[in-house]
Amino acid sequence: MKLVIAIVQDKDSNRLSNALVKDGFRATKLASTGGFLRAGNTTFMIGIEDERVHEVLQVISSNCKVRDQLVTPVSPIGGSTDSYIPFPVEVQVGGAAVFVVPVERFEHF
Repeated sequence: MKLVIAIVQDKDSNRLSNALVKDGFRATKLASTGGFLRAGNTTFMIGIEDERVHEVLQVISSNCKVRDQLVTPVSPIGGSTDSYIPFPVEVQVGGAAVFVVPVERFEHF
């Protein structure tokens, strides 16, 4: 048994949740916040049999896409803000950060 932890951008959350249910996967959703952009994320925790890990990874991959987004950098801390001009920077967001970890024991009550 494995625990799949998938951290996805909120924009992909509903689509992924619907796809997981459609394909018969049970998941727990947790609200989370990303550190870099301080944007909303959803963390999915999915308990799955070893032989079905590839299937759930395929569902995640199909429903969580990387996209480009313009962000304005935060002003430097402790520096002079008089000379700092925040220009928007294009960064990639979205997709999914996925961790697959072994489960030593699982109980369902």
